[in-house]
Amino acid sequence: MESDIIRYYEKYDEESRLTRRRWGQVEYLTTMKYLRKYLRPGNRVLDIGAGTGRYSIALASEGYDVTAVELVEHNLSILREKITKDMTIQAMQGNALDLSPLEAESFDMTLMLGPMYHLKPGEQFKQAISEALRVTKQNGIILVAYCTTDGPIINWVFRTGLYQILKQDGVIDDDEFCFHTNSEFVFEHVTRADVDKLMTEFPVQRLHYVATDGLVSFLQDEMEKMNQETFDALVRYHLSVCEREDLVGASAHSLDVFRKLPTQCV
Repeated sequence: MESDIIRYYEKYDEESRLTRRRWGQVEYLTTMKYLRKYLRPGNRVLDIGAGTGRYSIALASEGYDVTAVELVEHNLSILREKITKDMTIQAMQGNALDLSPLEAESFDMTLMLGPMYHLKPGEQFKQAISEALRVTKQNGIILVAYCTTDGPIINWVFRTGLYQILKQDGVIDDDEFCFHTNSEFVFEHVTRADVDKLMTEFPVQRLHYVATDGLVSFLQDEMEKMNQETFDALVRYHLSVCEREDLVGASAHSLDVFRKLPTQCV
């Protein structure tokens, strides 16, 4: 599976995913809102699955001490090219399932904004969360992103007319309406209930559960035609509803924001 992920990102333009189209910009702006809500001057930040550095570079540019861990060497090389002399940032190759090179309780904030897209629900999810908790300080903040199920079912399976092809290729189960992973489709999708069940096993306090691109994910093409004033209004609307319980499932991505509880509170 790891080799499948590496091959995928060697071909995929990860560099422009959060910048080229407005849909990606909404995901980025939403995530940054919650990052900035909890970041404090002098914080050390760990970015697990940093990709080409969209978040790592932004935070290092703002003066934070950042450690970026990325599995795919292709992405890592792009990230390293962006680092300037005024940034405090360490970029290293690594796997979300094994952060043993990093000391326990070293970071004030830990980001895991990509690995759960590809890890297997169950033991791999638990291992990744456990590693993120291990390296985060007590009372530290952790943000974990997921690919969600229902938004892509509508947008990618039905809206694009790919239903029959995806069913034939074994990507979509049209009894349960969920996704299956194969070598051509390296993403894992979850529901809010899946994440809730996973997190019951960990000593954390949930602060937010966010539909990162929410309802606007259904306006991907329309957003490109909007003038700036209309797009800005759409982003404001999205940010006002992205935590609503009745809407969090209608998204392509979700963000779980939680605090690592002190040992005595466990």
